Amino acid sequence: MFESAIDAHCMQNDAHPPRTPGNPWQFLLVGGRGWPKLGWWNLLAPHAAIGEMSADEGVSLPTAGRFQVILSNFMKPQAILLLSAIVLLPCTARAANGKITNDKCLECHSDKDLTKELPDGKKVSMFTDEAKQKASVHGKNQCADCHKDLTADHPDDEKAAKPVDCASCHEKQSKSFGASVHGIALHKGNDTVANCKDCHGTHEVFPRISPRSTIHITNLVRTCGQCHGQEADDVTASVHGQAILKGKGEAATCIDCHAEHQIVGLRNPAASFQTAEACSKCHASERINSRFGMPNDRVKTFFESYHGLAATGGSTTAANCASCHGYHKILRSSDPDSMIHPTHLMETCGKCHPGASASFVGGKIHVDEDHSGETGMVVNRWVKKIYIILIVLTVVLLGLHNGVAWWRKVVARRRANGEMVMRMDRGQRMQHFVLMSGFVVLAVTGFALKFPNTWFAHLMGSEEIRRWIHRVAGLVLIAGGIYHICYVIFTATGRKLVGDLWPRWRDARDVVTNVNHLVFGKPKARFGRFGYPEKIEYWAVVWGTVVMGVTGVAIWCKIDVTRWLPRWIVEVAITIHYYEAILACLAIIIWHFYHVMFDPDVYPMNWAWLDGKVSKKWHDEEHPLEAETEAERESPDSPGKES
Repeated sequence: MFESAIDAHCMQNDAHPPRTPGNPWQFLLVGGRGWPKLGWWNLLAPHAAIGEMSADEGVSLPTAGRFQVILSNFMKPQAILLLSAIVLLPCTARAANGKITNDKCLECHSDKDLTKELPDGKKVSMFTDEAKQKASVHGKNQCADCHKDLTADHPDDEKAAKPVDCASCHEKQSKSFGASVHGIALHKGNDTVANCKDCHGTHEVFPRISPRSTIHITNLVRTCGQCHGQEADDVTASVHGQAILKGKGEAATCIDCHAEHQIVGLRNPAASFQTAEACSKCHASERINSRFGMPNDRVKTFFESYHGLAATGGSTTAANCASCHGYHKILRSSDPDSMIHPTHLMETCGKCHPGASASFVGGKIHVDEDHSGETGMVVNRWVKKIYIILIVLTVVLLGLHNGVAWWRKVVARRRANGEMVMRMDRGQRMQHFVLMSGFVVLAVTGFALKFPNTWFAHLMGSEEIRRWIHRVAGLVLIAGGIYHICYVIFTATGRKLVGDLWPRWRDARDVVTNVNHLVFGKPKARFGRFGYPEKIEYWAVVWGTVVMGVTGVAIWCKIDVTRWLPRWIVEVAITIHYYEAILACLAIIIWHFYHVMFDPDVYPMNWAWLDGKVSKKWHDEEHPLEAETEAERESPDSPGKES
């Protein structure tokens, strides 16, 4: 339109050649390309007298006369066209970007009578209340921000608007919705289930805390009831629905049980445990129980019962909360319509226990056995105490009997072994004891800190006690490691120990030889003082002590560490500390315990850790090279011996 006005001006005045493409605003101000000495002034005063004026000619017009000429020319057709173009230019630029404007949308959708007929013949309103839309959470959005598929040609292009993709802004919520029962059904092609707009609305979306919102606590049951009518009626009649009507903000609503976007169905047998978990969110809360005058032990006693234990173990048939109390129409036990009213208990329990009698259903379900004053519970407590005493006495007496018998047989077998040889001296045994005891304490306290709900964690008291026992044991182990370093450096026996434990190429050959022995039955490897099993274990202990010591100190002194190193160093240290502990414990159980306990040749144990001695027969079989070396050293014909 604007460019047409310029062309009209040129055709009428015939003073300048046709324009060339350029910026129209440039023409208005100073004259664009192809418009020499032509500006907005020339258009408003196109006669020759003013059109030919120039600064070079020094010609001017009185101010009053110039104003009269301009005013008279405002009424000319070409001037009107120019002014119209200037006014409409923003609208032209808006349409040029391909998006439809709000004003154009409201030309049709502000009509309250505008409707659309669906394929099933149902008519739906297409009216949009601009005032309510602007008051919603999307009030600052343009229509095209959501209806991205609509262009400036709508509705002339006869292309209907596509469903709005809420995920373009609400990605996380849409992802959760996609995993819900509604989202899965939509993905399978069922377009009758609820989507975003069915719950949140279309143009009048308000925050959840707003009473105008469709998902406000007072409106949520009604919103869900659009599809789930019977369930909504049941909830309204339930203790939860009545609490909502009374303004109790803590009362459970649909989304408290079924979740917000990732909505789950709780009637499926596979959701038995989820149902109990859903109820636990409120009924295990001391604050909510206190506010509504409910007992605090309902969830605890359920999970301690057979039903709760079975549900926790994954049973899909064990009764859960809803099996007895109902899913939506949950009423007080005193309500005659309640599933747990005395008049309905036989029917309720009979669903899982056919033939349930009045006596069967007369027992209490949510009962704290340790505090109940009922006759049955008192008798039950005494029976429990008697059995605990009986169990302790039985285990202690039988254990003592068999323990003494075991010890006598072990001593007799050890004496029958004949000649003994020294394997570990006193100093080495003391170092082994410090290592062994420190390792056991560290393992138990460490896993107790990692898993504080385990039975062995409770035996050690509070977290602070476990933590300090763990730290002290760590310091003892580090001190033992430092002592061992001094031992192997400054003592002859220590240096010889390290020399005998030092890895050599022969060890690799021994591994191959022993594999052939274990697999094909060929002769086994012949070891000296230490074979590759002892060497692997020794150097693994060295490695583990260093790693656990360094990472343990880093975790303990994390504030000081982070003054020099990034915080993630501490996180990595925690990971290494944990998995190195698992590796060390498994290695001790699988490797060390076999060689010193479970090996049939040494069962029930290798006694060297206690008195340092082993039988000469076993020593000669397991370490023949050392035995031969000792024999040569003691032989009268060996070098250095007098004849």
